[in-house]
Amino acid sequence: MLILSRRAGESLYIGDGIKITVFSIQGKQVKLGITVPDSTAVYREEVYLRVRDENRQALLTDDSDLMAAASLWQTTK
Repeated sequence: MLILSRRAGESLYIGDGIKITVFSIQGKQVKLGITVPDSTAVYREEVYLRVRDENRQALLTDDSDLMAAASLWQTTK
């Protein structure tokens, strides 16, 4: 992990397309501005981890789950 010190108003770049600017520091809270390309998704860590875990769970479904859902759908027609 790279650790950098920045003051309010200072920025750093990640590659050519991502700019992070420190807007303010108040006590233990830091306000950041992040400029990224439109095609880049940005998530808070807790949201990213939840989405990642749910995607992993979705990959664990097996054919019996799909067949059970299909049979329920056919009985409601």
